[in-house]
Amino acid sequence: MPQITVVDQSGETSSVEAPVGRTLMEVIRDNGFDELLALCGGCCSCATCHVFIDESHFASLPKMTEDENDLLDSSSYRNEFSRLSCQVPITDALEGLKVTIAPED
Repeated sequence: MPQITVVDQSGETSSVEAPVGRTLMEVIRDNGFDELLALCGGCCSCATCHVFIDESHFASLPKMTEDENDLLDSSSYRNEFSRLSCQVPITDALEGLKVTIAPED
């Protein structure tokens, strides 16, 4: 089971286990990070699970869909490493991932 590091909005870091087959959003939410709202529950319709992916793992993620890209465009905090965590499946390739929860818009 991959270990990932989650950085919350205050800069505090926590290491969590990420079961393969879940989404990054589910892992973050289920580990008590309440600032990741995930209002749509993972349906890729709200952008409240916006995160910044560490550059070293960014290229190993699945290609972003047009819907995800459009939703991220609504964020004032979007950057080149932005993703919606509901669209990031956990795989063994994400071992050591560092992810930062984006500020709320």
